[in-house]
Amino acid sequence: MANILNIETSTSVCSVALTSNGEVLEHRENYEGQTHATLLSAYIQDIMRYATSRDIKLDAIAVSIGPGSYTGLRIGLSEAKGLAFGLDIPLIGVNTLKLLTVTTMFAHFFDDESTLFVPMIDARRMEVYTAVYNNALQETLAPQPMIIDENSFADLLRDHHLVFCGNGADKVKDVINHPNAEFIEGVKPVALSMMALSEKAFREGDFIDVAYSTPLYLKDFQVTKSKKKLF
Repeated sequence: MANILNIETSTSVCSVALTSNGEVLEHRENYEGQTHATLLSAYIQDIMRYATSRDIKLDAIAVSIGPGSYTGLRIGLSEAKGLAFGLDIPLIGVNTLKLLTVTTMFAHFFDDESTLFVPMIDARRMEVYTAVYNNALQETLAPQPMIIDENSFADLLRDHHLVFCGNGADKVKDVINHPNAEFIEGVKPVALSMMALSEKAFREGDFIDVAYSTPLYLKDFQVTKSKKKLF
């Protein structure tokens, strides 16, 4: 049995969950956005006090490593690294796109073996971060940034039922029109849903380096120059 502190900050949702052997023991989350820097530390302290009061010893820290918000990912990974280093316990990295897929699988029933899952995270304008997974969570298209148009995924849609999810999918559902395309609305990556992936990683010893691991950005950070004159 592993007691894992899960941290998710890849999108506008800031969430933390303490899980153990398939059970959520305690969690905190906020959907208001732009609150990670102020809320995450407080949420972690709340969860740690809960664990201490019940003599629960953490076995690992799990954190979403992206893709997603540059700022959110940096904040989450920095907190996770500090905890893992200070407690001398392993650090688990959870791919946000795979997390969206698992969340969708658990919330809905898909019995068609040809079904493929296409999680999408908004990357502004008509660009998204995306990947493709099958029912066994095997990657059939590696995580990548993609500009979406009406021909996106046309080859896959001919032979497969494609399930699109995530805030990027919400944005492109009017662009991809195909009878084999299904859009699941409202799917967000949250710490509660990390449990299956983080516990599997712990069992398999699939950890990331506490000192040198970095977020999965997928593309370089772009700085927007201010149009305001300083002088």
